[in-house]
Amino acid sequence: MTSYVAAIDQGTTSTRAMIFDHSGRVVAVDQREHEQIFPQAGWVEHNAEEIWENTRAVAAGALAKADITAADIAAVGITNQRETTLVWDRKTGKPVYNAIVWQDTRTDKIVGELGALGGGQERYRAKTGLPLATYFSGPKIKWILDNVDGARERAEAGDLLFGNMDTWVLWNMTGGTQGGVHATDPTNASRTLLMDLDTLQWDASIAEDMGIPLSMLPEIRSSSEEFGKVRERGALAGVPIAGILGDQQAATFGQACLSPGEAKNTYGTGNFVLLNTGTEKVLSENGLLTTVCYKIGSNDTVYALEGSIAVTGSLVQWLRDNLGMIGTAAEIEEHARKVEDNGGTYFVPAFSGLFAPYWRSDARGAIVGLTRFVNKGHLARAVLEATAFQTREVIDAMNADSGVALTSLKVDGGMVVNELLMQFQADILGVPVIRPVVNETTALGAAYAAGLAVGFWKSEEDIRTNWAKDKEWTPQLDADTREAQFKNWKKAVTKTFDWVD
Repeated sequence: MTSYVAAIDQGTTSTRAMIFDHSGRVVAVDQREHEQIFPQAGWVEHNAEEIWENTRAVAAGALAKADITAADIAAVGITNQRETTLVWDRKTGKPVYNAIVWQDTRTDKIVGELGALGGGQERYRAKTGLPLATYFSGPKIKWILDNVDGARERAEAGDLLFGNMDTWVLWNMTGGTQGGVHATDPTNASRTLLMDLDTLQWDASIAEDMGIPLSMLPEIRSSSEEFGKVRERGALAGVPIAGILGDQQAATFGQACLSPGEAKNTYGTGNFVLLNTGTEKVLSENGLLTTVCYKIGSNDTVYALEGSIAVTGSLVQWLRDNLGMIGTAAEIEEHARKVEDNGGTYFVPAFSGLFAPYWRSDARGAIVGLTRFVNKGHLARAVLEATAFQTREVIDAMNADSGVALTSLKVDGGMVVNELLMQFQADILGVPVIRPVVNETTALGAAYAAGLAVGFWKSEEDIRTNWAKDKEWTPQLDADTREAQFKNWKKAVTKTFDWVD
């Protein structure tokens, strides 16, 4: 009797396995963090082999905690940190270089050179929905091929494979060098700068521009179908892997944002706001990304507008790990509550440049408005408020692109347990902020995609039925104060521009 669905959630800082029942409730979870590697300023890497070992461990751990076996699992879904880029040898299964993480900015020169060929930052937007930026996978692949000894020759000989982390996990889970499935879904493929949004196929002309052999690229399938079965040696042996969604699209699906005009914001390492635009591909005029929201089986592709913010939760980690100002992430709310406001201080965390709506790789972080009055509490509050202000900028751009004003915002992710942040988010947006009962919507969305493919859930209506509200915050700040604070934030953002020549 298959009573559950499992999800592998391969994130930026950790890998989790989660098990859900038919009502969408969490049955068990196991999690392991992996090393964050910073070889030099602006570079961020992961050890992909460490991540694969962690994936195997947490899959076994979650089953043990639930006291069940693979026979109880109807299907497995995969969700993952998007854009993080890996190239490996198809014969040995060994990566040729560490995974280059989505936050990494080393490809700035490559991006500039591609833009100089014509069209600048907008060169590929009409086809891919994306600006030319260091964020995406394509330039990262090119960097690896250009800088790792022998990599280009091996790639052109057909010996190397590319994948974002969903593809790496899928390939290994289904056998690796012994017949592993080399595939991805459109939500991940749409984050590479290499996929045509209309055809959902790799664009040969863009790949040629970047010097990327098409033989490296995984097959693009739908987000909800059987990709293959887990290999015999795994804890989930024999269970079909039947769903793949990039993490932010998975959270959108898990939040039941299944109709045009519904939006969610995930508060994690970064923040990601997605607005479901239905089967219409809306190209942004205000610095947002056009992306695939999901594609369920043979159904029409559903698109989204996305506002991607590089640094939010990771700013709290930076305060903890780099400065030692707090002992745990949860302590930041305690310090922030000791003051009534930010004391005139604004913290713009442009550690990896600025993503939406600016796309400024030349920006770097800045704290502005400091006076002798400012104390630890004010800084803690400025750190939290940075997340809310950046979200407001993205929401404003989304309202302008869609022509529809947001009336409420569904939220999820690790930071939504911070009540002070959630209240300030409602205050600075001027709309209610709503947290669901099941906060782990990223893994849940991947589970839903897998479960739909095998009939565990019958339709998207089951997902709507499962969604339930936990708490709602309503605006308490008057409009004049809200706009004055936001004006100061916008002024602070301009101070980060043109720092890198």
